[in-house]
Amino acid sequence: MEKKKEFNPKVQWAKFICVLILYLLFLYWVKSWWGLLVIPFIYDIYITKKIKWQWWKEAEKPVKFVMSWVDALVFALVAVYFINQFFFQNYVIPSSSLEKSLLTGDYLFVSKVSYGPRIPQTPLTMPLTQHTLPVVECKSYLDWPHWDYRRVKGLGNIQLNDIVVFNYPAGDTLCSAPQYQAFDYYQMCYGIGYQLYPNCPNPDSLSADLRFKYFNAIYEAGRQTIRQNQMEYGEIITRPADRRENYVKRCVGLPGQTLQIKNHIIYLDGKANKEPENVQYTYYVKLKQSLPEELMEELGISMEDLTSLNTVGYLPLTKRAVEVLQSRKDLVEFVKLNTDANDLEIYPLNGNKHWTRDNYGPVWIPKKGEKIALTLDNIAVYERPIKVYEGNDLEIKDGKILINGQEAKEYTFKMDYYWMMGDNRHNSADSRYWGFVPEDHIVGKPIFIWWSSDPDRHGFSGIRWSRLGRIVDNIK
Repeated sequence: MEKKKEFNPKVQWAKFICVLILYLLFLYWVKSWWGLLVIPFIYDIYITKKIKWQWWKEAEKPVKFVMSWVDALVFALVAVYFINQFFFQNYVIPSSSLEKSLLTGDYLFVSKVSYGPRIPQTPLTMPLTQHTLPVVECKSYLDWPHWDYRRVKGLGNIQLNDIVVFNYPAGDTLCSAPQYQAFDYYQMCYGIGYQLYPNCPNPDSLSADLRFKYFNAIYEAGRQTIRQNQMEYGEIITRPADRRENYVKRCVGLPGQTLQIKNHIIYLDGKANKEPENVQYTYYVKLKQSLPEELMEELGISMEDLTSLNTVGYLPLTKRAVEVLQSRKDLVEFVKLNTDANDLEIYPLNGNKHWTRDNYGPVWIPKKGEKIALTLDNIAVYERPIKVYEGNDLEIKDGKILINGQEAKEYTFKMDYYWMMGDNRHNSADSRYWGFVPEDHIVGKPIFIWWSSDPDRHGFSGIRWSRLGRIVDNIK
C-alpha cells in the first residue's frame, strides 16, 4: 500500500510563497491583473487542499493509469504553450531566402524576450501548431476570444541589420486549397486580373486617381474569379496576425528612415547600408563541365542552386563564389550578374511605380506617432498600413482621399513598421514584394543555431557540425 505523504506546514508555506512571488512578478511583467483570480487556487494547492486536484490517484488501476498519462500530457502542453508564448520557441529555416547567412535546415532558438513577447491575440490554440492541425487539416485555434495587440516590455528593440522572425504580413488572406496556400493571395488576384484584361490601357497614361481605380479593378476581377471557382481554389480564408506563417529575414530599414535601392545597394537616408558578408545575387553562369562536389561544398552551392542553373541558367552566388568561379577558366565559360527586371510583382501592387528588386523607392518607413502627407501619388504605398494593419476605411472619391468617410491630407501612424529583406537578394520574397512589416507581426529574435542538417545529404554526414551553437548575431 502506498504511504501517504505527511503535510508539513512550514514546507508547504515556503513553496506557496515562492510560487506566489514568481507568479506576481510574471503578472507585473505582462500587466494582466486578471491573473489574480488564480491565486486562491494556488493557495488551495499548497495550503488548504480543499479541492482534490489529483483525485484519480485514489481510483482503481485502469482509471489511475489513464489519468496519470492525461495529467502528464496536459501539464506538458500547458508548459509548452506558456514557454512558447512568452519566452522562446523553435524555428526551422524552410527556404534559401537568407542563404548563405542562414541555411535551409538550420534550427533556430528564437527569443521572444529580446523584443518583448506579444500577449496572444488568439489565446485558445493548440500548442506546437501555428494555424493548422496535422492529419485532420483543420484550424488549430479558436477565433474567439480575440484580444487586441499588446506587447510586453522586452530587453530591447529591433536594431538595423538584426535577423528577425515575424508573421508574414500578406498572409492575412489566402485560398484554402492546399496547392494554393503557399501562394501570395494578392499577387494571385492581380495576376488573374491581368490575364482577364490583356488589352487594358497603359496605366501610365491615366491620372493618379484613375490609375488607383484601375489597379483596384484589376484586383477585384481576379478576386471574383477566385471566389467563383471554389472547386479549384477552395474558399477564401483569413488568419489573425499571430496565426500567420512565420518568416525570417534581415531588418534593413527602421521606422522613420527613408529607404532606396539603387543598383541592388540599399541606401538609408541617402547613406549606403553595409551589405551582409554572405549576401547573394543571381548570376548567369555557363559551365564547360560539371562543378566538382568538393568545390560546391566549399562555395556553399546546393542541389537547389544547381536546379536553378539547369532550368533557367543562373546560380545564386556570394561575392567570394563569383571570384572563385571566374578564376576557374577550366570549369566556367562566363559569370554575369542577372539584371533582369520585373516591375509587376513589386509592392505596391496597386500602384505600379516601375520599381524593381534592384532599383526601388525611395520610400519612407512609417513610424509610430509621425505624420505623412497623403497624395494620390503615394497613397498606394501606404494604403495597406492605413487600411489593413491599422483598421481604417480608406477610399478614393472624386480625386480625394477619404479615411473613415472624412477627407484626409495627412495621416498619423499608430504603429512602427520595418523593412525586411533576405540575404539571398534575388531569391527572396520580402518587403519589396509585400511591403512593410508592422510591429504587431514581430515574433522574436533568433539567438543561436541549435541544430543544422543539410537537405542534400542524409544520415550522420548531413549534420553541419560547424554550425551547431553558432550565435546568430555573429552572422553579419
